[in-house]
Amino acid sequence: MRSESKINVVTMGCSKNLVDSESLLGQLKISNSRLTSNVDEADTVVINTCGFIEAAKQESIDAILEAVERKKNGELKKIVVMGCLSDRYKKELMLEIPEVDVFFGSNNIKEVVQELGGDFKKELLGERVISTPSHYAFLKISEGCDNPCSFCSIPIMRGKHRSKPTEEVIREAKFLTSHGVRELIIIAQDSTYYGLDLYGERRLAALLTLLAEIRGIEWLRLMYAYPAKFPLEILDVFRDHPNMCRYLDIPIQHISDAVLKSMRRGISSRKTRVLLETIKKTIPGMALRTTLIVGYPGETEKDFQLLYDFIEEMKFHRLGVFTYSHEDGTYAYPLGDPTPPHVKEERREALMNLQKTISETRNEATIGSRKKVIIDREEDGVYVGRTEWDAPEIDQEVFVQPGTGLAIGKFCEVEITGAVEYDLYARITTANPE
Repeated sequence: MRSESKINVVTMGCSKNLVDSESLLGQLKISNSRLTSNVDEADTVVINTCGFIEAAKQESIDAILEAVERKKNGELKKIVVMGCLSDRYKKELMLEIPEVDVFFGSNNIKEVVQELGGDFKKELLGERVISTPSHYAFLKISEGCDNPCSFCSIPIMRGKHRSKPTEEVIREAKFLTSHGVRELIIIAQDSTYYGLDLYGERRLAALLTLLAEIRGIEWLRLMYAYPAKFPLEILDVFRDHPNMCRYLDIPIQHISDAVLKSMRRGISSRKTRVLLETIKKTIPGMALRTTLIVGYPGETEKDFQLLYDFIEEMKFHRLGVFTYSHEDGTYAYPLGDPTPPHVKEERREALMNLQKTISETRNEATIGSRKKVIIDREEDGVYVGRTEWDAPEIDQEVFVQPGTGLAIGKFCEVEITGAVEYDLYARITTANPE
């Protein structure tokens, strides 16, 4: 039955949440639900929340409270909250925000569809409403996580690791390419764990090979590669398939052995260094992206200096830094949160300033070179794209002056004409390069 409600879905947090929202929208669309991307037109809102760290939790709560105000004003009839925050704090949220009609977790898309009057169809899993620009999409290959990282609340919210069967991943990838997607971005809580629960062995390399062979996929990008027990065989896929972006997101979090041990990362400083050097030597030109945590309980000035010196030595292409967020229910929670907020922020700024210098030096070295880019959007007559060494939304961009053959979603070859810390400037040389 067609729902008379006009539904808007709001997504908070990471790309994995975005995929969940797209799957929900796909199911609602098949059920002929009335959907709108404009929250002001909706009388029903679904808020897909994030509960990972304090800042993300607050952002989700603010979104819920904003919806509550609109409901009080008669602008909304129904509020549905789903996602990680509901997984983690459902009882508390029900007591504190009774104006919300119903709360669901991150693994309850079927129940959300039914709550909204739709008919959930399991055979349509993987068929989504793409909310990113139509030429790229995220492809989630698993859910949950088995890693015991002390600072992380993901297993609390998302549960244990569950790989999506290979045939389902391939079917979803083909669905996306049939709708014009040319760049697939592989995501998971830990992409390197793929297959271990289903098949008794890590099968990421085999999966990437199958994906790389799908007609229409021009770029295949791998994210969230956990460093401990990293399956080195995936490097063969990078070497053998030109459409594998020479880009690897590998979150190391820290380099001090004392901190890594307390974080329960399952890898030492020495093994981390060996792994990163092996990747760089095996795949020349590989851009490495990482994330770090500063202000972890017990992190000393010496620990931080080790991390600073390591970043200066490794010169990562892309890097993000988070200040430690003290999360209840995690292994690290009993350690307290002894590092003052201003010290955490000073350490974060020190690393980001260092990375700014590294990035600026790298970028200036590209001036005069030619790069293949994909165009994501147009702003005031200037086209904005990315190289294969840049993931959408989190990495730097290339600003291309107007020229023949430029169009959103198209690949082109450009010459780099200028550079700043986190952006490049260019002019087109060839449209649709081979």
